[in-house]
Amino acid sequence: MTTLSEPMRATARPARRSRASVLTRRVSTVLLGGLVLFAVVGPLLLADPAAQTLDRYLEAPSLAEPLGRDEYGRSVLSRLAHATRLSLVLATLCVATALVVGTAAGILAAWRGTWVDTILRSVSEVFVAMPALLVVLLVAATADGGVWALYVGIALAQWVEYFRVVRARAAVVLASPAVEAARLLDLGWRHVVRRHLWPDLRPLLTTLASLGMVTSILAMSTLGFVKVGLEPPRAELGLMVTESFPYYDVAPWLSLAPVTVLFLLTVCFLGLRRTETA
Repeated sequence: MTTLSEPMRATARPARRSRASVLTRRVSTVLLGGLVLFAVVGPLLLADPAAQTLDRYLEAPSLAEPLGRDEYGRSVLSRLAHATRLSLVLATLCVATALVVGTAAGILAAWRGTWVDTILRSVSEVFVAMPALLVVLLVAATADGGVWALYVGIALAQWVEYFRVVRARAAVVLASPAVEAARLLDLGWRHVVRRHLWPDLRPLLTTLASLGMVTSILAMSTLGFVKVGLEPPRAELGLMVTESFPYYDVAPWLSLAPVTVLFLLTVCFLGLRRTETA
C-alpha cells in the first residue's frame, strides 16, 4: 500500500484549503444573494411594516403570515424585509465611505510622507484610542440620533482601519523598484495607482470591506438593541430583538427571525473575505 510522500502531502494541503475557500465563498455568495433579493423585493410586495392590526395581536405563523405578527399586530415578515434592507443599505454606505476616505488618506500619507503623513497618523491614532461604539454614540448623541447620525458615526469609526492597512502596504509598494522605474520614466501617478498600487491593495480592501459590513450591521443592531440607535416604529433588526423580549415565552418566533437574519448576514460576509491574503 503506497503512501504520499511528505512533499506531496505539503502540496495537497494548500490545494484542499483553496478548494474549501472557493466553496465557502460560493455558498456565501448564494446565501447573500438570497438575502439581498429578500431585502429588495420584500418591501415592494409586502404590507406596510408600520401598519397595525390590534385584533391579530401576537398571531402565530401561518401560510398568510409565515413569521406571524408582533405585539401590535404588525407583519413580522414585512418588518424583517424592511429591516434587512435598512441594514444592508446603511452598512454599504458606511463601508463605501470609510473605504474611499481611508484608502485615499493612506495612499496620500505613504506617497507624500513628511508632515502630511505625520498629521494623518496623528488623527488616526486619536480614533484608534477611542472605542468604535463610543464614536458612534458621540455622533448619534450630538445629532439627536437618526439614520444619518448612524451613517456618519460608523463611517468615522471605520475609516482608520483602511487608512492604517493601506498606508503600510502602499509604503512598501511605492518603495519597490518597479515604481521607482515608473517614476524615472515619468509615467505619472495614474499609472502607478492603476498598475502597481490597485492590484496589490485590492485583495486587502476586499477583506476589509467584508469585515466592515459585518461590523456595521452588528453596530447598528447593537445600538438598536440598547435603544440608543434608531427609534420605533422604524423596522430595524436590533430593535426587533429588543421589542420581542417581553414575549419570548409566548411568541418565540418574534426574536428568532431577526437573530437568524443577523447570523446569516454575519456568516455570509465572513465567508466572502479572501482568507488567502491573511
